Amino acid sequence: MKPVVVKRTVIVAGQKTSVSLEHAFWRGLREIAAWQDMSLSDLIASIDTDGQDEEDVSSAIRLYVLNFYRHQLFAADHLLRSVAPLPRTA
Repeated sequence: MKPVVVKRTVIVAGQKTSVSLEHAFWRGLREIAAWQDMSLSDLIASIDTDGQDEEDVSSAIRLYVLNFYRHQLFAADHLLRSVAPLPRTA
């Protein structure tokens, strides 16, 4: 099944910008914005998208969401290993 891409218009720094993302990326972006106590527009503005066309902005957002969750996973794994290190095998 092919993921459904949803195109939305957001206002970033007073400019309307169209962004096309799959549902999962929109959901992730909203979660990150809420976690950081930011509006969706402010979060998108904070992602380095200056001078990029619509397709590049969407790609930059996907990479941002992916890297955010990868960082969260790494941090959680690091915390777990520091609290209860795994036994070493010979």
